[in-house]
Amino acid sequence: MPDERISRNKRKIINDPVYGFISVPSDLIFDLIEHPYFQRLRRIRQLGLTFYVYPAANHTRFQHALGAMHLMNSALDVIERKGSSLSLEERQGAIAAILLPDIGHGPFSHALEHSIVEGLDHEILSELYMQALNKQFNGLLEDAIHIFGNEYPRLFLHQLVSSQLDMDRLDYLNRDSFFTGVTEGVVGSERIIKMLRVVNDQLVVDRKGIYSIEKFLISRRLMYWQVYLHKTVVAAEQMLVHSLKRARELALNGEKIFATPALSEFLLPGKLSENPLSDTNRLLECYAQLDDNDIFTVLKAWSNHPDKILSMLSAGLLNRKLLAIRITKTPSDPNLLESMRKTLVRHHGFSPEEAKYLVFADRVSNSAYTGDDDQIFFYDNSGQLLSLSETSDIVNVPLLSTSDSKYFICYPKWLFSEGAGNNPEQRVV
Repeated sequence: MPDERISRNKRKIINDPVYGFISVPSDLIFDLIEHPYFQRLRRIRQLGLTFYVYPAANHTRFQHALGAMHLMNSALDVIERKGSSLSLEERQGAIAAILLPDIGHGPFSHALEHSIVEGLDHEILSELYMQALNKQFNGLLEDAIHIFGNEYPRLFLHQLVSSQLDMDRLDYLNRDSFFTGVTEGVVGSERIIKMLRVVNDQLVVDRKGIYSIEKFLISRRLMYWQVYLHKTVVAAEQMLVHSLKRARELALNGEKIFATPALSEFLLPGKLSENPLSDTNRLLECYAQLDDNDIFTVLKAWSNHPDKILSMLSAGLLNRKLLAIRITKTPSDPNLLESMRKTLVRHHGFSPEEAKYLVFADRVSNSAYTGDDDQIFFYDNSGQLLSLSETSDIVNVPLLSTSDSKYFICYPKWLFSEGAGNNPEQRVV
């Protein structure tokens, strides 16, 4: 029989700046939160390098995961009150499934998604961690893993974890809005949750919640362009990606590159950097030691490296001396890109390969609603299920469903002569 004193001690109350007091719903969830894999999320920023634009955006994946846990608990309460019974195991599985998907995130979250462990995104790593935790917790996470992977018979539980209207999105919009101060991201999460119900094993919204859903979708679209894909954030994150790329290239060429013990496993030539899945246990243990602090540590060392590209990019990130960035609705002119690189080579002493690290182009995309394969449905008083396009007279569903892309070109501000204007075409030396 479990010690009741221990059990009571695990029912912690946490003071969250977004929702007020939230509680840990079970002993298992408390033990998962206490695990080193999860505690690491305290050292992973939720919004990567967004603090370069919004100085207060230093909140963590740990805070976000706890917020999503709280919203999931509230949503399950509402669904049960509306007639969909849940076992204690199902509730616990759903809460664990929303709590754990972030444990596979690397330093600075999405900023380095494919730069540290090549070929493995955070969802795959999270699933590997969940499998490892399931072994440690003697199979108690089986339901959570099946819910996370959309393999559990009650499909609405997966929708609460990952869908157009999951608890993850509801939390990050409000939380990111709170810490950035961008009020456009505020959504009525409490009202949206009150409007949820399950019909034919599908998560739907009561029709009277349509206005809250419209606000939710519009807020998400605005937050992407105003926060997540802000041009200065894009420039900073691209510099970080190129810093690691340059360090890895130098290491492969035999140059000495400083790295923390955990980062060296993935950055320097070796078994894990070449084939991370060759030793899953080692992959998980080494990756669990990585956080934002590793990256700041190596950037400080690299800022004094003899390689001028690595030192420039690293010092620029440390001191917020970022590359200039130009955003357009059409792809960058390849001739302009080549002309800017040639200027670096002819007048600033860089090699053609080095120039590619300082002048480059790509694109970013934002889709607020993928209505084709994952729609939001509304429950009418007559018992009908209506799609968003049938319910809303405000939201342009085809427009929201279209991936909105913007193109960017990054380049050093000092590449051009002073006082020559803001248009790069007019300023190339």
